Amino acid sequence: MGGGSVVTVGFCPAWDVTCRAENVDWGRHINATQTAAPAGKALNVSKALAWLGQKSVAAGLWGQSDWMDAQAALCPLKQWIDFRITLVAGRTRQNITIIEAHHQREMHLRAPCRLATKSALLQLGKDLKLLVNAGCTVVFSGSMPDGRLLDDCLSMIREAHQSGAQVVVDSSGAALRGAAEGGGLDIIKPNLEELSQLISRPVADEPIEIIDAARTLCDKAQIILVSCGPNGAIAITRDLAVGCRLTSAENTVVNTVACGDYLLAGFLADDTSDLSARLQNAVAVATARAWGLTETIDWPTAKQQIELETAVFS
Repeated sequence: MGGGSVVTVGFCPAWDVTCRAENVDWGRHINATQTAAPAGKALNVSKALAWLGQKSVAAGLWGQSDWMDAQAALCPLKQWIDFRITLVAGRTRQNITIIEAHHQREMHLRAPCRLATKSALLQLGKDLKLLVNAGCTVVFSGSMPDGRLLDDCLSMIREAHQSGAQVVVDSSGAALRGAAEGGGLDIIKPNLEELSQLISRPVADEPIEIIDAARTLCDKAQIILVSCGPNGAIAITRDLAVGCRLTSAENTVVNTVACGDYLLAGFLADDTSDLSARLQNAVAVATARAWGLTETIDWPTAKQQIELETAVFS
């Protein structure tokens, strides 16, 4: 994406609360380990870039009532992330993931976002004008509010494009559709379901069908990065499409939360023009996240454990 800074913007941040237990069932009292980390998709991208040794600016909303707790948790990342958060009244929501190790099952409980009010978005828009310029890449990632508040978010995306910045959008539903319809995007990152929603028809999990579907969006975004879960990812431009997936599976999946965010960070971190190299980097970073390596070892060590294969399509 060039040599400028990366600015991540989150309209609906969250605490990621993860509970791990054995044999989860209704009506039982179960011992579980629990962790909580300040997150949301945009902040996750900044955290992933930090693990890769890349600096970024983290912008967006956060609740004033729990910002001190978030700062304490994020303190080790301050050498990599410049936190330029817009604080608003209230507390940041909690998204809860329950992981049952015995059957390798997950449940994701998502709370609604209450921070993105009219006044909060107005202030965020003002703050972004001081951060966004033609030399940076702006990543609008995560869910966005509905209705008129969504219009305010989409207006910020358009303004970032008009400033000359490279604009990346990773969202879903009406937010992703609205951003795509506005055009002028450099990257959008739908998963298979979101791609189907964008083009208003089902898309099979087959490379050729995914490529054909994504190419209908190439007048809206230069690159469509489609995440395909365990089948890796496909990056599509008007003239080229590359698929990449894991071939080694020596490690087990620990947690799938934020894997898409790490995929996007890996793609952004490689600023070459080689689409295959960028996609390989992206899938490797997402795999490291799924395997839990991002919590235990550094990126160069993790990369050595991951074997990938790529395919180039016409």
